[in-house]
Amino acid sequence: MSGNRHDGLRLQTLAVRAAVERSQYGENSEALYLTSGYVQPSAEASARRFAGAEEGYTYGRSGNPTVTSFEQRLSALEGSEATMATSSGMSAIMLMCFALLKAGDHVVLSQSMFGSTLKLIGSEFARFGVESTTVPQTDLAAWKAAIRPNTRLLFAETPTNPLTEVCDIAALADLAHNAGAWLAVDNCFATPALQRPIDLGADIVMHSGTKYLDGQGRVMAGALCAPEKMVIEKFLPVQKNSGMVLSPFNAWVVLKGMETLDIRMKAQSALTLELAQWLEQHPAVARVYYPGLTSHPQHALAMRQMSLGGAVLSFEVKANGPEQARARAFHVLDSMQLLSLCTNLGDTKTLLTHPASTSHGKLSEAQRQAAGIGQGLIRVAVGLEHPQDVQDDIARGLNTLA
Repeated sequence: MSGNRHDGLRLQTLAVRAAVERSQYGENSEALYLTSGYVQPSAEASARRFAGAEEGYTYGRSGNPTVTSFEQRLSALEGSEATMATSSGMSAIMLMCFALLKAGDHVVLSQSMFGSTLKLIGSEFARFGVESTTVPQTDLAAWKAAIRPNTRLLFAETPTNPLTEVCDIAALADLAHNAGAWLAVDNCFATPALQRPIDLGADIVMHSGTKYLDGQGRVMAGALCAPEKMVIEKFLPVQKNSGMVLSPFNAWVVLKGMETLDIRMKAQSALTLELAQWLEQHPAVARVYYPGLTSHPQHALAMRQMSLGGAVLSFEVKANGPEQARARAFHVLDSMQLLSLCTNLGDTKTLLTHPASTSHGKLSEAQRQAAGIGQGLIRVAVGLEHPQDVQDDIARGLNTLA
């Protein structure tokens, strides 16, 4: 939860040095504290700690030194005052909504967001009286028009999953703040290695640490980076009462993963750009979605906000109608012999998936169409294999489309 105490250090240094102080044993690698409870020095000290009048760990649901190291490191990388770790990215979104919203409040969010995010806010929280409006990701006028007097939160994902649409974070921050609302940004695809939304005016940055923060597909984790007052007064009470906590082991795994975040994101972004350029030239491909391509509609904006294009692209196979598009996309995926058919992303292994039947499969057809998720769309989360091997494996299916 604690914020950045490493002013002046650069991101690469923060990624390996920001953490809690070493124990009396002087460990160089951050310690893994597997404990659910803590022995208190005295009854009086215990009472003060449980009352919040004195710093100190009391119970695993309220804090852990390894989890604190993860929180401090992510705060340092994102430039936030504080961070609240959670058990997954979706639990981070749930915690944010529980902490900041009540019946009668209104949320504006991109219609291109992750399918589970749309379902959580648009359906689950609607049962408790929270209203929401979805708008086109890139239409700033639509965001502005959707804001009501009871709007409390604007929520964007940039780049989006899976079409890599990019929104203007600074412009959305101005809209939110002029309306007395908060702006939350899902920074899962870019990570602080490529983009820092808080520097552009965002109030909250959400992460699925399951993805690039870990980087090797090992554990699940989530986080909310925000002002310290918000974390302490809004997020912490909800987390204590709900138990949406990050396990120390998962925190330790992601903490170590962040040490290589910068070099991984640079390497994987370069490999993704190379793959995107190859796919654009393939005769069986109708369109490629990747912010690093000059053909991307928001390329100029992406290059202002992001240092590189990221490690995720999507492409559409050429087809006549949705049935043929689905069959052709499935053929490409089933023809692979090396790459992984897997709905995760952020791994060192290249992962491909069919969004219309997986991540966005529970949305209605109208919702999928509004989000631009066609049956011929394939998402590729590029890993660290040799680029020619990746191209050769995708080409097995693309080259044999009838």
